Amino acid sequence: SASFLHLPGASEEVTPPIQQCFMVPKKEINMVSDMAKWKRSQAYADYMGFILTLNEGVRGKKLTCEYKVSEPIEKLVALLNTLDRWIDETPPVDQPSRFGNKAFRTWYAKLDQEAEKLVSAVIPKHLADAAPEVAVYLKESVGNSTRIDYGTGHEAAFAAFLCCLCKIGVLRVDDQMAIVFKVFNRYLEVMRKLQKTYRMEPAGSQGVWGLDDFQFLPFIWGSSQLIDHPSLEPRHFVDEKVVNENHKDFMFLECILFITEMKTGPFAEHSNQLWNISAVPSWSKVNQGLIRMYKAECLEKFPVIQHFKFGSLLPIQPVTS
Repeated sequence: SASFLHLPGASEEVTPPIQQCFMVPKKEINMVSDMAKWKRSQAYADYMGFILTLNEGVRGKKLTCEYKVSEPIEKLVALLNTLDRWIDETPPVDQPSRFGNKAFRTWYAKLDQEAEKLVSAVIPKHLADAAPEVAVYLKESVGNSTRIDYGTGHEAAFAAFLCCLCKIGVLRVDDQMAIVFKVFNRYLEVMRKLQKTYRMEPAGSQGVWGLDDFQFLPFIWGSSQLIDHPSLEPRHFVDEKVVNENHKDFMFLECILFITEMKTGPFAEHSNQLWNISAVPSWSKVNQGLIRMYKAECLEKFPVIQHFKFGSLLPIQPVTS
């Protein structure tokens, strides 16, 4: 598992960590040839390590199971609840075009203004200097305010935001289940509400050939939750009854439910890739396949990664091990 999730033990907590030079993350991938730099970077290794550590952490576990909820986790949920409340306070406006409601820009402007303050409320005083760096990933995680779209690059920014909180020691190794089940799951709920309320366009969507218009990570972690399930097999997730009865326990089924609410017509037509996945014999095969697909379709695609930002916590420098 990823090294940075072995965070300092209780004995070391009293003294603040060595002063790190935090920096505002910036764009480093400007042309297709820069992609090699990304794949060799410490940022890529740490990001992928984080995704895989969480993948193991939720293996075989239900959303409704018992797990530790630390104070930083509670504070992150409160932050997401604030974003949710702002949606209620910013109703869509009347406009001629159906998609991309301009009220999203008003909602986003508020986040842009408040992000640093929101992040400061989550991190301890002695780490206050990290807030401007970490806040960039939060702002990047909710969609693009010019295009009023949302996609897997925005989702990756939220995972990077959580990864940074691990690297500065705010989140710890025993928070893994809560990171996925409480924080990331709440993030998904807020993103679905944004997508619905402001009719956001899917960013860089491959349409019927992509996995999903908006998300990817909940399919990875959600398939891990289902590994070794006594009765639910991949073929069952296209069955409406199974989804309705089990979606509260499994992130993967929650995603399927949202797709069927948003799309009309036969499942095999509007979500061809997922339909194909339902034919895979086991959840562990689904999980491995999705991890490979995530690397190929998201992390190794220039249109997605060109927007990723690099700082002191997720550095562009080549891996140092």
